[in-house]
Amino acid sequence: MGKTFAEKALAKKVHKEVIPGEIVVVEPEWLLTHDNTSAIAKTFKSIGVSKVRYPDRAVIVLDHCVPAATEQYAQNHKAVREFVKEQGIRHFFDINYGVCHQVFCEEGFALPGAVILGSDSHTNTYGAFGALAAGIGRSEAAAIYATGEMWLMVPESMKVDVRGRFPQGTHAKDLALRILGDIGADGALYKSMEFTGEAMKALPLSQRMMLANMSAEMGAKNGFFAPDEHTLAYLKERAKGPYEVILPDEDARYESTLEYDLSVLVPYVACPHSVDNVKPVTEVQGKTIHQALLGTCTNGRLDDLSVAAELLKGRRIHPDVRLLVFPASWKVYREAIHHGVIDTLIESGAVVMNPGCGPCLGAHEGVLAPGEVCMSSANRNFKGRMGCKEGEIYLGSPATVAASALAGKIADPRELLAAAR
Repeated sequence: MGKTFAEKALAKKVHKEVIPGEIVVVEPEWLLTHDNTSAIAKTFKSIGVSKVRYPDRAVIVLDHCVPAATEQYAQNHKAVREFVKEQGIRHFFDINYGVCHQVFCEEGFALPGAVILGSDSHTNTYGAFGALAAGIGRSEAAAIYATGEMWLMVPESMKVDVRGRFPQGTHAKDLALRILGDIGADGALYKSMEFTGEAMKALPLSQRMMLANMSAEMGAKNGFFAPDEHTLAYLKERAKGPYEVILPDEDARYESTLEYDLSVLVPYVACPHSVDNVKPVTEVQGKTIHQALLGTCTNGRLDDLSVAAELLKGRRIHPDVRLLVFPASWKVYREAIHHGVIDTLIESGAVVMNPGCGPCLGAHEGVLAPGEVCMSSANRNFKGRMGCKEGEIYLGSPATVAASALAGKIADPRELLAAAR
């Protein structure tokens, strides 16, 4: 019987065959932490260990509240910077880089075959590069600082086989929401999702990153894409060290298989207050919105911003809507300026913010007021997620966000595209 990617990746780490459900102890190639490094450092020091065992394997990116919005956040950042110097951590990215999951990939840490753990639930993103990447808790991160090790249970694997092409007005985010609606927020609990099929091979890396990112919302431990020529070309000038491409065997055993045909896909929206409360946009269009959020680690890359800009070009957003744009990183920001995307967004009335997590987690720069409704391209819509328990968050693709910002209400981007023809 062949092996899945997760089984082969973990077997390589522990130098023996493994089976789903087995507990193994591994040394991850990389440990990612962000603003929560301050709390992790406190836990680490409480263990009684004075030095991080493998400081060169630690990657820290400040992104959740940048620049600091309050004295407490400022003190938190100060503590992180002091910890970085104290421990000799080389891979530190201060407030001028962007969202950790984008920066981690841009800087070449997301490597095929690597085991990557991170104290952020969307660490799954690096599965887009063929890594086994999973989110862990703060205490677990502190333990890795101390020992360099972490236990993992070998996950069962689920295959997601996708064929066809996206109809006009639908995008990879709509596929992610459709899967969420089908299987629920715990439908892939502690499973390794393997996205495959000709349609997935045709996806740009940016959209593979989005789907791997959203696999966390499905409960998955990992969201894997087989590295191909695009992956290897991206890594050619930036890979932080050697790597080995690990592919699942053709006769691997999967716990389940999902099949999708993109040609019948429509735009979807996740309604408050759960990511799996998914409906076709036609069932919720007309709902008044007050804010639109474009960007974040889910949909803040150049092609995401470009999709929105194409719809907004020559138009003004609704006067009662605030459109906030958060490029995923400063590199993305500069690319968007170079291609004229930022200029188009500003001309439409958008407010372009510095790369960071901002309102996505309710930290600052666009939290909601009671009764307000936001149409967002981010990955979560839990009650209170954007800083107000009396606010409502709807999730959709960048195209749905842009169309809604123009209409002042949730709108179907296909109608906007049809009207433009």
